[in-house]
Amino acid sequence: MPKRLLPLICVSALLLVGCKSHGPKNEAPMAPDVVMVKKLKKPDHIHKKVADEAMTWLGTPYAYAKSEKGVGTDCSGMVLMVYLDVTGTKLPRNSAQQADFCKSLNREEVEIGDLVFFATGKDLSRVSHVGIMLDAESFIHASSSKGVVISKINTPYYTSRFIKFGRVASGNHAYNK
Repeated sequence: MPKRLLPLICVSALLLVGCKSHGPKNEAPMAPDVVMVKKLKKPDHIHKKVADEAMTWLGTPYAYAKSEKGVGTDCSGMVLMVYLDVTGTKLPRNSAQQADFCKSLNREEVEIGDLVFFATGKDLSRVSHVGIMLDAESFIHASSSKGVVISKINTPYYTSRFIKFGRVASGNHAYNK
């Protein structure tokens, strides 16, 4: 094979590999405008503190069923500890129960510090991931591959897996199961 064809073959192979689709083909993505929050209301003192505390978790490695800042956490463990530390409210331990515990919100009602829920597992109708809203476009969460990070809610991955926004009730309501 002539040496001048080798670079062309390599580039062609890379382009073909880059065209591979990801995720299930039968998945019906949610319209991005259903998830997009145009503008968040100015947060109250507690919601601001929730967002500020969540930011202190950035970089914490992912660890399933853990909830220790700087050491290891999963998504629901981080949310549980942030709300416990800031408000004294004890949330359920897993994201699906946290979704049930919260008041559901329309996108117009979302504030900084509210929760956002996704179905990231095999069942795209069941909550399996949670994050905390930081602004109209971003939320903080514990990614199983990257640890605690900030992500954009309007990416195709998250818009296709969005379930709902939720608010933790104010006061000392606790989950007692």
